[in-house]
Amino acid sequence: MKRFSIAILLLLALTVTPPPAHGLELSPMFTDHAVLQQGVEVPVWGWAKPDSEVTVAFAGQTVKAKADKQGTWSLKLKALKVDKKPQKMAITGDGATVTLSGILVGEVWFCSGQSNMEQTVTREGIGYGGSIMPEHVKPDELGLIRHIKFPHKKAKQPGKKTAVQMPWTVCSSKTVGKFTAAGFYFACVINKEIGTPVGLIGCNWGGCRIEPWIPQEGYDVMKGFDKNWKPRGYSEMFNGMGATAAPYAIRGAIWYQGESNGGEGETYFQKKKALHEGWKKVWGQGDFPLYFAQLASFKAPNANPAGGDGWAKVREAQRKCLTLPNTGMAVLTDIGDPRNIHPHNKYDVGRRLALWALAKDYGKKDLVYSGPLFKSAEFKDGKATISFEHCKGLKAAMKERGKKNIEDPKPVDAVKGFAIAGADKKWVWADAKIEGDKVVLTSREVKEPVAARYLFTMNTDHGTLYNGANLPAAPFRTDDW
Repeated sequence: MKRFSIAILLLLALTVTPPPAHGLELSPMFTDHAVLQQGVEVPVWGWAKPDSEVTVAFAGQTVKAKADKQGTWSLKLKALKVDKKPQKMAITGDGATVTLSGILVGEVWFCSGQSNMEQTVTREGIGYGGSIMPEHVKPDELGLIRHIKFPHKKAKQPGKKTAVQMPWTVCSSKTVGKFTAAGFYFACVINKEIGTPVGLIGCNWGGCRIEPWIPQEGYDVMKGFDKNWKPRGYSEMFNGMGATAAPYAIRGAIWYQGESNGGEGETYFQKKKALHEGWKKVWGQGDFPLYFAQLASFKAPNANPAGGDGWAKVREAQRKCLTLPNTGMAVLTDIGDPRNIHPHNKYDVGRRLALWALAKDYGKKDLVYSGPLFKSAEFKDGKATISFEHCKGLKAAMKERGKKNIEDPKPVDAVKGFAIAGADKKWVWADAKIEGDKVVLTSREVKEPVAARYLFTMNTDHGTLYNGANLPAAPFRTDDW
């Protein structure tokens, strides 16, 4: 009991911000070792005595602001250039000066969702079993990666003073265990490829639905979508956590969520649209990207070729989200664990999300950044011919299943995971043959196929279609039955 009490006191010490000794106060987003976003205006804000003047000095800039009648002040630094050398920021007001040290300028990403985003690098973090770290990842060599973490908090109205659970923290072998694993591996790839500092804002909550992360501004976008729809936990997680992070300058957001909305289809697409549009309005920073993880394989295999069980429809809704502006999807059909909803392979999650960012935001034009995505289907002469985007080097391959599936997939003899049906809507497993950048499906049991499906089921372990970049094909269906 005594040890338990001490642990509670230590946790409170980490999550409660002590009152300032003077009237000057900074947003909890600004601590030592922060990473500021390069290339855009950088908001800095806080609180002071009403009508008092506050000055912020950083990187050769000196900017002044005046607190309003409620004591809130805010200002913007002009766009900053990448800087790997730690700098100091001085904030002066109310006769006091607060100095932050170790500040870098680089790329900042908002990391949100439920437990698969909250899952930490090691078991010593907040849990869910940790992740498998590849041998080439050396945390002590990655001090340009920083992480800030919010505690779980709900609020009826947007709050700006939620105390952080973990302030901006420099990556090392001693600290990385508490970083979001998906976010950390995302940052590893970005840092390796473009060399800049990377800041991760951990704002996530295990078991959450999408609705509590949609700000009021997002729900305004959804007016007319469904008059009878009543959100659960209306904006409460964003109000209690995300609202404190906004409008901290970011490059974009990464999102891993959907398990708790796993029974949905089209409605999840609408909610994801509201989420992204709402975040962009709250940040007021323009059309920043949202890259998200499609749900990984889970549960026992389904022998029925029709599929449609479990997360099949929400994965289809996630694929449809690619029609929304400035989005990207990491396909995870090959990294799941039938007995664990928290796959230990978060390296591929982060890496595949990072590929989208590298291609879309960081100028890597020749990079293959997605697995094969369904483009069109032709049903003719007893065959179903499926065309794909991102299909260069189509091949049959399979990753090692289970906890240690961080290696590249190995070649296999056949493409599996496809099903076809005729007008009678009776589904059968299809014989699949790769022909250039297409897959041709046939079956002796279906003389004239009219519909096709690929991995339209909860467990996707049987899928073997990849492109030449070793990225798996996304599940799809051509029908709306």
